[in-house]
Amino acid sequence: MGIAVGLVEVLGHPPALSVADTMVKAANVTFVGYEKVSGARLTIIIRGPVGDVQKAVAAGVEAAKQIEVLSSKDKALFLSATVIPRPHPNVEVITKTMQFSEAMEQFR
Repeated sequence: MGIAVGLVEVLGHPPALSVADTMVKAANVTFVGYEKVSGARLTIIIRGPVGDVQKAVAAGVEAAKQIEVLSSKDKALFLSATVIPRPHPNVEVITKTMQFSEAMEQFR
């Protein structure tokens, strides 16, 4: 069983925090970081066994869709999501936020 990567992209820091919290509570996964894509777009990144990552990403997507958009000019807060079952080592090496760090060991 390989270690998967799960990514959920949202609009805004509060939704990103809520989604990250939901994801780590939904399954046996580790929050390894986030990427600020552009403006207020953030991608939450988790790692874990494939089935757990799939479950956590699904929970994160649902959590993002449940967050109320207060302004009529704002868009939906959920933007995209994906699961990469066993990323190639080359992808992991160039993407630092997808890697486990020593500080995360207690949560693995």
